[in-house]
Order: sequence, then C-alpha cells, then structure tokens
Amino acid sequence: MSPQPITRLLVDWSQGNALALDQLTPLVYDELRKLAGSYLRGEKPGHTLQPTALAHEAYLRMVDQNQQNWQNRSHFFGVAAHLMRLILVDHARKNRAGKRGGGANKVEVKEVMIASPERPDDVVALDEALTKLAGIDERKAKIIEMRYFGGMTVEETAHALGISTATVARDTQMAQLWLCREIKSGE
Repeated sequence: MSPQPITRLLVDWSQGNALALDQLTPLVYDELRKLAGSYLRGEKPGHTLQPTALAHEAYLRMVDQNQQNWQNRSHFFGVAAHLMRLILVDHARKNRAGKRGGGANKVEVKEVMIASPERPDDVVALDEALTKLAGIDERKAKIIEMRYFGGMTVEETAHALGISTATVARDTQMAQLWLCREIKSGE
C-alpha cells in the first residue's frame, strides 16, 4: 500500500477526525502485524509472545496517546518501532526475572538484533546498549530502533529521518559495531 492514504488518514486523525481512525485501523494494523512477525520469525512454536499480541499492544499504546500529531506514515511506524522495542524489552525483563542465574549463552550482536524473547538477557543487554548509544548519537540509535525493532527498510528509515540511504547504511554499520563492542564489554 502506498504511504499517501495512511499519511492522509493520520493527519485527519491528528486533527480530530474520529472516522479517520476507523479507516486507518485496518490499514496500519496489518502492517504492524507484519512488523511484529518479522521480529518474532524463527521463534519456537507456542512462544509466549506472538506477533498479533505484539502488534495489538503497540497499536493500543499508540491509540491511547492523548495527543496524536502524526506527521506521516514513516513517523507513525517509527513510533510503533519504538513501542515494540519497549514491549519486547519489558517482556524479556519479566522472563529474565524468573530465570536469574548463570549459564547464559554468548551470542553475536547480529543475533541479538533479531529481537528474541527466548533470550531475555540478550534483549535487555541490547536495550541497555541502545539507550547508551542514544546518549552519544541519537540518530544512530534511532536508525537501529527503526530497522531492527520496527522492521523498516533502509529507504523507509531514510525517508522517516530525512537523510540519505547511504547515511542510513553507514550509520547502521557503525552502530552495529559500537553495540557489539558495548555488549561484549558488559559480559
């Protein structure tokens, strides 16, 4: 689906048109489920956090916001990416709380980037490193959040942030290296 109808409905909703939300819901909810599915793809069957639940929770949090000032489709899905990250990290922290102790397997940062509630320590370590990166370079942290937690492409991320695709690709690579070093130093 092209971004124009979604952007138009988001702007209408931001201006108080409740009917726009009714029209918007099926359009964005399907995309949110696809994003959530990309996060959780490859997980064990019967996993406690399903793509539909992740999409539903993110959507409810977005609709419950008191003031919506959606600029466009990319802005909306960027916020969705951030909320999915928070939801996954909360879920991982709850799982980790029940599994305290040693024996955690070491994994590479690229594996951690595939949000995995089955490895709560890894998700929490990534979140902590990403928060630290945001304090140093907010744009690089936002790019990682949009690409890995939001499932956005390089092009979508570039459009959302108003930068070139080359900058997104370069910042992604630099942020991955920084996060890898940060996570390894915390082990």
